[in-house]
Amino acid sequence: MYISARERQILEVLLKTPNETTVKDLAEFIGVSGRTIHRDLKNIEDILEEYNLLLQKKSGVGVQITGEQNNIRELELYLFNLSHKEYTPDERQTIMLCELLETSEPVKLLALASDLNVTIATVSSDLTKLEERLKTYGLTLIRRRGYGVEIEGEESAKRRAMSQLISEYLDESELLSLTRDNIQQRSTQQIHSISERLMGLVEKKKLVIVENIVNSIVQELPFSMADSAYIGLVVHLALAVERIQKGEGININFSYLEDQKVTKEYTFAEKIVSQLERVFTISIPEAEIAYITMHLKGAKLRHENEHSIEDTSLLAAIKTKKLVEIVGKLAGMDLSTNRSLFEGLSVHLKPAIYRIKQKMGISNPLLEKIKKDYADLFELVKQAVNQVFPEFYVPDEETGYLVLHFGAVLMGSKDLGNFKTLVVCSSGIGTSKMLATRLQKEFPELRFIQNVSVMEFQKMDKTDYQLVISTIPIPDYNGDYIVVNPFLNKDEIEKIRSFMNEYKFVNSSEMQLPVTFKSQKSTSKLIEEMKTIKEYAGTIAAILEGFDLTELGNETVKELLNVTCQKEIQQQRIIDVEKVVDAILEREGLGGIGIPETAMALYHARSPYVIQPIFTITTLNKPIRVFGMDGVEMNMECLILLLSPANASEQMLEVLSFLSSLLIESEENSNVFQSAIKEKIAGLLTDRLGQFFNHKLTELRSVEG
Repeated sequence: MYISARERQILEVLLKTPNETTVKDLAEFIGVSGRTIHRDLKNIEDILEEYNLLLQKKSGVGVQITGEQNNIRELELYLFNLSHKEYTPDERQTIMLCELLETSEPVKLLALASDLNVTIATVSSDLTKLEERLKTYGLTLIRRRGYGVEIEGEESAKRRAMSQLISEYLDESELLSLTRDNIQQRSTQQIHSISERLMGLVEKKKLVIVENIVNSIVQELPFSMADSAYIGLVVHLALAVERIQKGEGININFSYLEDQKVTKEYTFAEKIVSQLERVFTISIPEAEIAYITMHLKGAKLRHENEHSIEDTSLLAAIKTKKLVEIVGKLAGMDLSTNRSLFEGLSVHLKPAIYRIKQKMGISNPLLEKIKKDYADLFELVKQAVNQVFPEFYVPDEETGYLVLHFGAVLMGSKDLGNFKTLVVCSSGIGTSKMLATRLQKEFPELRFIQNVSVMEFQKMDKTDYQLVISTIPIPDYNGDYIVVNPFLNKDEIEKIRSFMNEYKFVNSSEMQLPVTFKSQKSTSKLIEEMKTIKEYAGTIAAILEGFDLTELGNETVKELLNVTCQKEIQQQRIIDVEKVVDAILEREGLGGIGIPETAMALYHARSPYVIQPIFTITTLNKPIRVFGMDGVEMNMECLILLLSPANASEQMLEVLSFLSSLLIESEENSNVFQSAIKEKIAGLLTDRLGQFFNHKLTELRSVEG
């Protein structure tokens, strides 16, 4: 049976979508008119009939494939194994890109035309479109008459392009469960042309092996990695092995390599490399280890605790504040007082800024839907992003995640009831917040919503949750859960409502039963929780107890620091004034410490000669000229000192990170910190650190087992 490229596309979309899809959505996705889709659907009905399947049409709702699951699977396998003679423009361009990325020699246009069964003119037209796409990766398309065509650029840029292609076309939920038998079996079958080309970039067998190695090492990480970052790392490593075996290697700046060696991520990268070398019998150079380290550092983490009082925290807070102000101004709304937006964005921007600076890129499977459903907001946020990061190229994928943060706020939410819900999202970047906001809007009783990644979900105890909602199929989980789109359509809302009503009905009689005591967590887990609470509480108590405000005259910065640190040694919070001051000044020498658009400068350091966390403010009678974090000279009238022990716990660093971003969370906060009124500043610190502690208590108690 003949199936055209467009009909195949429509079938693939309908088979991937669990609910109805409108003709309008199909038309927009494929890039044709609604009339064309209606015409194609007639032939699709005939195709479905051969597999005893039905195209169900609901007026005003959409179309959906219905029938026995084994018949649906049979059709999927047929499409999967279909040998195509006709490709869509996007497929043609992807196949060309794979071919050009894989080869180190120029490719003749005639060879590409023959391979794709099209004319040379069509190939030439497709290559013109590819040129723009390649620019986003920092690659150039070289085209010369009689020579052929090839891609020119750094190996790291080529790998970025390959990773992006794989993440775009290979199913994320499959990649999360590569070790399952059915995935390995599928890899031995003849596969879809696009997938086949992508697997030419990296073998699926390699992905399986690399995934096992990464999974064992990731368990040791002192932080949780979101699934999208985990997948990105697996794909990157598999590509690295493939390219190293072909003699292609990464070049990296020596000083950058040395900087990476002192980070804790480098240690984990070394462990991964050691196992890869043993399994694949290859030698992996140090430059590759540094590149893996970069991926670990650029990963979106659920708990941003490491390097927390370094520049990244405050830089992210500064960029967040500016972004919120510009988006608010463009939208004609005051968003500056929305604390949830500020906190969510600043947490997201920390690793995002790193990715943007390193030109790493990120996958965003929701990008096209975000652009369609939030077209105006996307353009508005993109405009703001260009103003906030004028010196960098920010890909649309990153902008899309920022749009989700703003979209969640603009939609609003309610806070009632006690129906406990787990929301499972693969990306963990904005998507979960968007879905949580939609859920709270539609279901007021869903006050308690815990967002987790698939990896976290598989480790945790789910017994305390009445409802599990996921944006992707959850591998190897047999319990009840509902798969939804992050944007929630009407049918999905009804499905959730039916489940909740049924649950309430079935479990209503349990209210009359006597209370039984069942331990929800082990003794060791409770001990760990108490230690964590103690760390948060101890840090906050030390900050509040040691907070001091001093007014000084015409001293130099070094003299100001000496006076302040001398007081701290008397309070037994530090043990060597000279060494601590040297550490602070050494940090100042690395770059600006002034906070733009304020008269404050943040002097900070970690030192083994600091015993307790320290936060003090010194107001100056006469301003001192310092360099701001934006590289511009400014007047410092207020010296903020933030110190921590060298061996600070994750909880202590998290409190100090929160404290640094608090300085510029709002104009009101900045004014209070610059007010020179100790009672006002202490009051703000007490209020906000108290809220922070209560939030952490709730967060800790919400994660069982």
